[in-house]
Formats: sequence, structure tokens, C-alpha cells
Amino acid sequence: MERRQLGRGRAPLRRGTRELSRALIAGGTGRVGAAVADRLRAEGFAVLAAGSADADLRGPAGAARLVERALAELGGLDLVVHAAGDGFEPRPLAEVTEEDWDRALDVTAKGTFFLAQAAAPALAASKGVLVIVEDVASFRPWPLFAPHAAAKAAQAMLTRVLALALAPDVRVCGVAPGPVAVEPGTEDRRAARVPLGRVGSPDDIAEAVLYLAGAGYVTGSTLFVDGGQSLQSGRGATA
Repeated sequence: MERRQLGRGRAPLRRGTRELSRALIAGGTGRVGAAVADRLRAEGFAVLAAGSADADLRGPAGAARLVERALAELGGLDLVVHAAGDGFEPRPLAEVTEEDWDRALDVTAKGTFFLAQAAAPALAASKGVLVIVEDVASFRPWPLFAPHAAAKAAQAMLTRVLALALAPDVRVCGVAPGPVAVEPGTEDRRAARVPLGRVGSPDDIAEAVLYLAGAGYVTGSTLFVDGGQSLQSGRGATA
């Protein structure tokens, strides 16, 4: 089947009779976040794509400033995507430091919570959506990525906690990527662990975010976009 080109063949996303049109992407300068931002723009969204230089999400003050900027530039918020993260580095158990834990937990778990906290009033006013970019690491034991996997597991639980806390005015959904932003030269090795036999791309995550933005009866769920990798059993020593 021919893949539909960006920005073509889809009606505008709607919540009731109003188009969803204003989006904040935290982590919007990374490979996945940038792909999400590009896709949303192609679909007619006004987008603020913020990177680590734009906001410090490790605490409530930085998250609040980012949301205030988004409201000033966009005039409101219909969609917030948390695609920011840190601490994805392989480390044997004996070599993991407190700094490794802080890096993994700060932006991934704390940042998700504080961004949601800051954006909740604006999203409630617009009946909007929060989409959290999680990771299959939330559900698979990777000994070389202990802080990252634990932080992502906390983030996955926040998807569910926030969905209940903010319902019925705000929907909260997760996307769990598999190997979609791999290092050049590792594609064949990574693809060998995927049932579909290939690695994905950041565009696959962008497609999932776009779907969840318009899926009006979905909340508290995580959509796996991993080529079936999460179906594999056994000890996963590496990503």
C-alpha cells in the first residue's frame, strides 16, 4: 500500500466541532520530537517545538515558563507532546552513579509530571490532549539501562495516573517507540531483534502521535510502535 504523503488525505483533527490546531512539543528539537513537530505542521497545526535550551523541565518553574511562552505565542493549547528525555546510556550495574539516576529521572519522569501540571488548565479549557513519548524499555528489563528503564516505567505509570486525574476534560495517551532513532551502522543488528524485520523511523512515532491526537475515545492507553519488539521474551541485555 502506498504511504500517504504528509499533509494530504486527512481531514482536520477535531474535538467536537473545533479543530485541534495548537501544539507544544517538549523535546521538539530531538530526532523524534522534530519529526512530530514537522508532521503536525504539515497537518495544519501551529507548533512550538522546544528543546533543552528553551526550557528546563526538571522543576515546576521551568515547565510553567514553557507553557506560558506557548500560550503567548499560540494563543492556547490543544495538544502537548512530551518527547524530552535524558540518560539513555549503557552502563553496567556496578558503574551506575547517582548522577546517572538524576539525569534519567529528572526530565523523563519529573519533567513529564511538571509539564502536565503546568499545561493542565490550558488543555482543560480546550478539551485537549497530552501525548507522552514513552519507551518499550518501560516494559522490558534491560540491565545495561537500569536508570533509563526505571524512569520510563515511572513515565508510563504517569500516563495512567494523569489520564485519571485530568479526565474528562483532558485525554492523556502514551506512545512507546522501539528502535526508531538508531545509530547509523546498527540498523541490521537492531532489525534482527524485531519481528517485522526492520527498524522504524521517527516518522512512525509522529504518525502515532497524530492518531492519538484525534482519537477522541482513547485515554490512559499506550500505543506500542516497535515492530513487535515488545513481544519478544527473554532477558534483554541491550536495547
